[in-house]
Amino acid sequence: MQDQENPDLGSAVAPAPVTPVEPVAPATSASPVASPTPAERAAPAAPAGADGPDPPKETGGGIWNALSWARDLAFSVLIAVLCIVFIYQPVKVEGTSMMPGLTDQERIFINKFTYRFGLGSIARGDTVVFEPPWDSGKSYIKRVIGLPGDRVRIDRGQVYVNDRALPEDYVEADYRDDLSMPETPVRPGEYFVLGDHRSSSSDSRIWGNVPRKNIYGKAVFCYWPPEKIGRLK
Repeated sequence: MQDQENPDLGSAVAPAPVTPVEPVAPATSASPVASPTPAERAAPAAPAGADGPDPPKETGGGIWNALSWARDLAFSVLIAVLCIVFIYQPVKVEGTSMMPGLTDQERIFINKFTYRFGLGSIARGDTVVFEPPWDSGKSYIKRVIGLPGDRVRIDRGQVYVNDRALPEDYVEADYRDDLSMPETPVRPGEYFVLGDHRSSSSDSRIWGNVPRKNIYGKAVFCYWPPEKIGRLK
């Protein structure tokens, strides 16, 4: 609700006197202007710039958009190629030697950046991908057990590194074996690797250590099947 001003009832205001004015003739006479007809008054006003048909649109904008799209696509492909070549590469697991952690036909990502540029060292327990010295056309995936300078032996399935029993929670009871292996030195620049499925793995127990130069990736992430999506341990 708006406030109303109260009139001042105690004061009277007299009107100002009016001075008579002589009539003045116009300086010039104006031409008569015709009044618009009722139809003209009812017609809507034309918008600004609509005096005629629209000029034809230039085709240069469409060509530029196509070139911009092609540039973005090429850049995306380049980034993807660089990621695959230098950082992450999708691979398919074939075989059962890494069960139960990795099963046949699983899809995983391997990190090639760390090992390729020496930003990270290969650690015991890493799941690595390498080319076996006797067959450069294939790739194997195993777990690192012995590092350069270590001494590895196996006594009825129990792995010992430098005379200490190695705890292996990634090897379940159903996948162990009772085989033994005499002590084997791991020479500089080499690694001793085993599969998690000890009773179904061809590994360093059979064909010896793996040269460092043959190891090119670390398994880091499973992306297929969906129920196993996650980081690898």
